[in-house]
Amino acid sequence: MGIQKERTLLEDLVKKAGGCAVIDGGFATQLEKHGATINDPLWSALCLIKDPDLIKRVHLEYLEAGADILVTSSYQATLPGFLSRGLSAEEGELLLKKSVTLAVEARNKFWDAVERNPGHRYNRALVAASIGSYGAYLADGSEYSGCYGPDVNLEKLKDFHRRRLQVLVKASPDLLAFETIPNKLEAQACVELLEEENINIPSWICFSSVDGENAPSGESFQQCLEAINKSDRVKAVGINCAPPHFIESLICKLKELTEKLIAVYPNSGEVWDGRAKRWLPSTCFDDDKFELFATRWHNLGASLIGGCCRTTPSTIQAISKVLKNPEQS
Repeated sequence: MGIQKERTLLEDLVKKAGGCAVIDGGFATQLEKHGATINDPLWSALCLIKDPDLIKRVHLEYLEAGADILVTSSYQATLPGFLSRGLSAEEGELLLKKSVTLAVEARNKFWDAVERNPGHRYNRALVAASIGSYGAYLADGSEYSGCYGPDVNLEKLKDFHRRRLQVLVKASPDLLAFETIPNKLEAQACVELLEEENINIPSWICFSSVDGENAPSGESFQQCLEAINKSDRVKAVGINCAPPHFIESLICKLKELTEKLIAVYPNSGEVWDGRAKRWLPSTCFDDDKFELFATRWHNLGASLIGGCCRTTPSTIQAISKVLKNPEQS
């Protein structure tokens, strides 16, 4: 019964949004624009410790831009990561819960203000608790290679994700977002965990891709979706933090492989030099291109569209404008 109710919540949002809900954009990008220094293994989760008010501010900026779904600042927030910074397990768990609380508080504050204006065009946003891949915790780029080494098996991945998942679920987000999953093994671990923990909060599982054809591990998406397609707990599948010029063909591929909702939130197309710790000049999508291609992506079958690294509230505003008010575009 719980799963049915939550599924309706997500499906209702997509319907209210005109068939395609808007996910927010690059979180760390926006934190840095406001002066945050996050060159750290904890990445944007560092602000959970140092500047939680800034996290809420960024959530509000994305809501103002038209986001229907807020993704929490917990992507790189893990209990082992917090323990390595000298925090206790209890402190780490409180920070995980805080990532959801900050997003919920921002959503409620924004919605309370918006409801006073009967002519508004916003939807009441859902909060998706971000669960980054094992590679994101390693902070060595392996979420873009899928190479975890011979010592990482299914049980180790489930053990890694289990407690974080339990803590985030207790914080009562509307959705769970497994992000930048690089291989079939971790996708299977996520699906089995949802079953073992009897999670009734609807989830999406998004993969990265470095070649526009396969998962980073080189495995086909047909292989990666085998476990996902058998799960009633996973409501959507898709691609995040891949270059935007890959998205059209990947939507077509996913459309052939699954009946689940399809989510896409690519990065801007810029390339991160992990060794030099900087963004390299490269061909990328500006807001105008996102506005143009968001319509194509929706027409091809995407029901959830947003942005990842190096996208901003102005990107999300462009996407929201074309999807919700096409006559004004």
